[in-house]
Amino acid sequence: MTNEIQQQPDDDGSDGELRGSALNRANSQLTLRLALFAVGAFAFGFALVPLYSVLCTLTGYGDQTTLSEKRVVAEAPDEARLVTVEFLADLPSVGNWEFRPLKKSMQVHPGKLYEINYVAHNLTGRDTVAQAVPNVSPGQAVAYFRKTECFCFTPQNFAIDEQRPMPVRFIVDPNLPRIVDRITLSYTFYDSATLVGLR
Repeated sequence: MTNEIQQQPDDDGSDGELRGSALNRANSQLTLRLALFAVGAFAFGFALVPLYSVLCTLTGYGDQTTLSEKRVVAEAPDEARLVTVEFLADLPSVGNWEFRPLKKSMQVHPGKLYEINYVAHNLTGRDTVAQAVPNVSPGQAVAYFRKTECFCFTPQNFAIDEQRPMPVRFIVDPNLPRIVDRITLSYTFYDSATLVGLR
């Protein structure tokens, strides 16, 4: 009897240790899973902006610059007002391209049609197809910046070492809020291999 009573605490102690060890393992696994989930969520959020831009460009859905291009209205130019439009060009880290605007900026009268040329040079060493993804900022100006012609509307075919100007025609709507006196039009230029990698 005495022996049985003395052995019982040992059994209870080892059961408690086993339960504690299993609980520690479960907690470690849960912590690891939560950490991986947090890293995955951060990576997804980081990749979402370029993915959304590419999706909007390819489908025309949800891209306010594309929607505004379809609503160009002929209005009398506002000769009393000047708005500065800046032109930027970005390249992704993948691909060898030269891509730039011929002018860094211009002053425009709202309601008047203007044209600017970008130049693209295929340095990839192969025939390729490229696509430009536009961005207009500040956000208040998106609905008032209207492109009537743009190389960003369709994919562009380039031969090896081909270089060519690519025009953009645009109108700044006279109803642009007075607080906005500067608009930035930027393009990110992707070759087809980069676009496939982003999908």
